[in-house]
This record gives sequence, C-alpha cells and structure tokens, in this order.
Amino acid sequence: MKHSISLLILSCVALMGCQDIGTSDKQPLKKIQAVDFSHVKITDNFWAPRLKSHATTTLAVCIDQIENQTGRMRNFENAAKGEGEHSGIFFDDSDVYKALEGIAYALKNNPNPELEKKADEWIDKFAAAQQPDGYINTFYTLTGLEKRWHNMDKHEMYCAGHMIEAAVAYYQATGKRKLLDVSIRMANHMMDTFGPGKRNWVPGHEEIELALVKLYGATKDERYLGFANWLLEERGHGYGSKGDEGTWNPVYYQDDAPVREMTDIAGHAVRAMYLYCGMADVAALKNDTGYIDALDRLWDDVVLRNMYVTGGIGSSHHNEGFTEDYDLPNHDAYCETCASVGMVYWNWRMNQFSGDSKYVDVLERSMYNGALAGVSLVGDRFFYVNPLASDGDHHRKAWYGTACCPSQVSRFLPSIGNYIYGVSTDAVWVNLYIGNTAEFDAGKNTVKLEQETNYPWDGTVRLTVQSSFNKDLRLRIPGWCKTYTLTVNGEKQTLNLEQGYAVLNRAWKVGDQITLSLDMPVEVVAADPHVKEDIGKRAIQRGPLVYCIEAADNKTDFNMIRLSPDTKFQTDFVSDLNGIVEIKAFSDNREVAFIPYYSWDNREAGEMKVWLDYIEN
Repeated sequence: MKHSISLLILSCVALMGCQDIGTSDKQPLKKIQAVDFSHVKITDNFWAPRLKSHATTTLAVCIDQIENQTGRMRNFENAAKGEGEHSGIFFDDSDVYKALEGIAYALKNNPNPELEKKADEWIDKFAAAQQPDGYINTFYTLTGLEKRWHNMDKHEMYCAGHMIEAAVAYYQATGKRKLLDVSIRMANHMMDTFGPGKRNWVPGHEEIELALVKLYGATKDERYLGFANWLLEERGHGYGSKGDEGTWNPVYYQDDAPVREMTDIAGHAVRAMYLYCGMADVAALKNDTGYIDALDRLWDDVVLRNMYVTGGIGSSHHNEGFTEDYDLPNHDAYCETCASVGMVYWNWRMNQFSGDSKYVDVLERSMYNGALAGVSLVGDRFFYVNPLASDGDHHRKAWYGTACCPSQVSRFLPSIGNYIYGVSTDAVWVNLYIGNTAEFDAGKNTVKLEQETNYPWDGTVRLTVQSSFNKDLRLRIPGWCKTYTLTVNGEKQTLNLEQGYAVLNRAWKVGDQITLSLDMPVEVVAADPHVKEDIGKRAIQRGPLVYCIEAADNKTDFNMIRLSPDTKFQTDFVSDLNGIVEIKAFSDNREVAFIPYYSWDNREAGEMKVWLDYIEN
C-alpha cells in the first residue's frame, strides 16, 4: 500500500472577524451552533459498542467506587449529619458530580429507570449536605466551615462548577430541578461573597467559569454570566493566594497576566483547558473579540509547539502541564486524559467561532488518540497518564486517589454526539464521520440525516437526506486527507474547499445521497524538527488514528525495530482488540505489527512505543 511522508505542523490561520480589541456590538462571534447529542443516535460499529460498554460497565465502575470502594458518597452523608470524618482529598466531591453528569448524558438517549433512581438518591444526599447559606463542599463542612474561602487552591469553586454542570445536564435529561436549585443557591452564595465591591477571588482550578455560563443558559439569569466574566477578569492582577497555607505560583495557576493579554500556554494543562473554554463561552455571549484574539494566540502556541502527535498536551509530571516549547518527551510524557478531553472541549468551541476545520482536525486527533486511550476496551479501567513509550510497567487502573480521569471519561463518552453536526444561518456542518441518524432544527428547516460509515477504518461516508431543506451542506475534509472524491446522487462534484469544508449548495430532497470517499493511506509522520526527542524518528498514522507497536505483537528485538524509506505497508482488518485495522510494516527483512495507540495495554504487559528510529538510505 502506498504511504506518504508528512510533517506534523499545522498552519496558523487567523480567526476571521476578530480584528477589534474588546467587546463589540457587531455580528455575533459564534457563527455555528452545535447540534446537541440528544438529537443524534449513534449507530456505527466503532462508537456504538463503546457507548454500550459505557452504560453497562464504565458507569457501574464509577458508581461502585463512589458508593462502596471509597468514601466519596459517605462524605456527603456525613456532611448532611454534620458529624464524622472527611475521607480522601479535598476535591473528591467533583468526581461524584462528574459521574452524575455521565449518568445524565446516558439517560438523554437511553432512558433507564434504575439509573435515574440511583441519580435521584445521590441528589437527595447532595441537597441534604447543603448549608443554610447555600454553601456546599463536604471537605470544609467536615473539617471546619470557618476555614472555607481562605485558600484559592482548595477547589471550592471547581467542585461547585462540576456540580452545576451535572445539575444542568440532569435537568435537561429529566426535567428534574432539585440539583439545579441546589446549584443556584450555591452560585448565589458565591456571588454574595465575591464580586465588585466585595472580596477578590482567583479560582486555583478553573471550571466554575464555563459552568456559570451553562447555569446562565438554563436559568437566563444574567448575573451568572456576569459573575463568570468577573472571575475571568480577576486573573493577572496579583489577587491569587493560598492564604497562610503556601506560596501561590501565578504561572501554574494561569494568573500571571490578564486573560486577554495571554500569549503562551503555561502551568497545569487541564486548568488551562477549562480556562480557555470559559473564555470562549463568555466571549460568545459578550461578543468579546479581545478574548478571541487571546485564544487565537494561545491555540497557535498549544498546537504548533506543545502538542503531541496523539493530541495529548502537558508533558511534565512535575506540574501536570508545560515546561518550554517543543519539550515533548515520550517515556516521561504526562498527557493527562482530562487534558485531551479538554482539547476536544476547547477546539469544539473555537470551530464554532470561525468555521475553520483546523479546530476539528485537532479535536478529532485528541478524541481518537489522547482521550480514547484513557479507557480500556472493556470500559472498566483507566489511564490517568498517557505516555508515548512504555517499558511495560504502565497500566490502566480501576480508580485513582485523584480520580478526575475516570469520572471525566464517564461524562465525555456519552456526549461525543455533540461534535458531529453544527448549524449556521446558511449551512449544516458535518464535522465528524460517525455512523448515526440525526434529526434537528436548522432555522425554519427540520433536518433529518442518516450517516453510514466504517470510519475510522475506512474513508467512505454516505449521507442520506431524509427531509427536504434549503441549506448548504458543509462536509469537513480532514487535514490528514490529501485525496478525496465527492458525489451527489452518483454525480461527481468539483469543489473548492472553504476553510477545509467542501460546500454543497442545493435544495435538498428526501432520498438525496452524498458519498464522500477519503483516501486513507498509511502515513509516515515526522515531528517538528525542534522536538529533540524525536529527531531521527518517525510515527505511523492512518486516517485519524496514530499507531504504535507493542511487544505483544513484536516479541523479538523490540528496540531494534526501525523504519526506512524502503518500508512497505499492508493493512488488514483483524478481530483482535475488538476489531481493528492492523498495519503491517515490512522493514529490515522482518514483519512489524502496528496497532492503534488507543488500544495499547489491553493484552499482556509489554513494551510500547509510538516513535521509531528512522534510517535514511
């Protein structure tokens, strides 16, 4: 099979319509509205089984850990009684809220009375643990309420943010507002305590900012949007503090400059992702072009200088984040699963501002590689850290003391349908190729589409129109694809791409069929030459998937495996690892088997690597 050499460098294209600094009353910045996953039923052979294992296995693991294996739910029970010890870490409430959000998302498309009953039981315990003034946080309730709101790194607003997100999700899924009302009381408590003319506050772990925007969306109460904006503007003015419990590191907490002046990503990776999401959400509603200018600069820095080929970010174990540009070690890579999910969240928002497919290219890279590797094929074990090379001693676990990643996976997987379609004034946008049936409103039109594909194993996608509508269809041509064909009702189309989208302009009728064929060769990928770790090495990619080698398939002379310009490749679909396209390389008179990176460490323990030595002829 043919293969190509490509360099993993993405072009820098400025966002359109964002030349002014500050707030503008011009056209809304967000040109595309996402289609909520509740309007999308995933049916393909790749994602549908994962959603099933999420509902039957992943959520069950989270529930068992929260209720039986750890003290997370007991903390709420003790807080309601006002007695007993707090077990675990001060931010453990957030894991429970994220798992509840995952339950809510599962219920949206797959009603389950038993699962809903479990969620209601949890919510009753949350409500009972809330203080009369609206405050809710089991750590301080059980260790001393007099110490609350003293150390900005104690995740009080972080936990509140995840509660708010869960509350909005559950309200949308079931119509039940008990937790929403709990969240409103907590938000009001925070606004009574902090704000203009009151106390300053810089949340040590961002999350509350984007959550408040969701609360505003659910309640239409402008105060929550204003408070989110105020919290963002608190950064970079010297307000951050741990009280008397330690030294505040402004860089680590993204507090070294006002957010609209930021140019380089720094500090903790997940915190940065949540910050950028909050900035994007506020910018969209406040029409703040200054925030978008900053996000555009930060995106270039992240993607061009600080992102792994897997879409993972945050190379350092020391700060769970960043050191210097192009510092991307393989064995020692951190690449927290939560950060890869954060990359999906952020790039999804950036695409909605610009209609530029480069953001979905990064979203897809992070989703299929960095994020998906975070959960085992069975759905019962999780990676916190995602290295690009292993000596065979790095494995998924059922849970962690800091369990943000398992609970993050539990809420991310059931919501992947969010990222498939978008709607703008004149177009329906097809961003991801995942088999599904969808029905949603697009202005005065009701759009019904069926998407059939064996992606990511095959590049053929068939879209069948099942309702008449008069909007352009914009189909993303992935950045990894060099050659493609597009037909409408069997007639080949000649198109120019607009920001990476093929634009089809016509009045659509029931039964119209669009067939997109994306050429999916094996690619031999070179890193940016500034990445010292990967000089003289190459990685293998096919379609959106990054591949690796494991000792399980290559038992002899593992560290002697290398590639060259003469290496030949062959692809075959095999049943191993729940069904994958395996790549076989023929190099140095030996056969080498490559598997998708997301699927490694699902068999016996053994070495793994993504980047291989490359020998020039």
